[in-house]
Amino acid sequence: MALISITEIIYIIVLTLAIGYIFSGYIKLRRPLTGLDIKPSFKEIKLAIIIAAPGIILHELAHKFTALAFGIGAKFFIWIPGIILGLVLRIFNSPFLILAPGYVSISGGTDLQLAITSFAGPFINLLLFVIAHLLLKKRNIKKRYLFTLYITKMINLWLFIFNMLPVPPLDGYQVFSHLINILKT
Repeated sequence: MALISITEIIYIIVLTLAIGYIFSGYIKLRRPLTGLDIKPSFKEIKLAIIIAAPGIILHELAHKFTALAFGIGAKFFIWIPGIILGLVLRIFNSPFLILAPGYVSISGGTDLQLAITSFAGPFINLLLFVIAHLLLKKRNIKKRYLFTLYITKMINLWLFIFNMLPVPPLDGYQVFSHLINILKT
């Protein structure tokens, strides 16, 4: 059995393109906004993919591969309503972004395995935040990379914080509920 299916690869490609378009409304190159700004440049989409997609895609893949490492079944899916919500907010230049573009369906596992698997995604965001933070502290960073690193740092900080909220169905709820189940036994 393959670690990742052709369907999951297609989902990752679709999700990456959607993230690029959605975040191009929030990660702007220097150009004035005009009305409904629904046609970003290729450069803006590419920049948004480079900055935002790794935090979201790697987050979900961390769940999948952690579960697989425990011998638990796991499959990545895109969530069309979550992508549509992000696209609508992008099209209308919403000042805020709500995005739930994908998830990993997990079958089986102990509470400890599920708590670790649930934390794996936010951990990746925390790791990307720390790496970007440390790179920004270096004195010899080229100016053209400063913006990318700063936005990468902030997106991953917010992804970590948001996902660790103990509210269903977020990862934080899953982590804490499985840890509580362990303490009850």
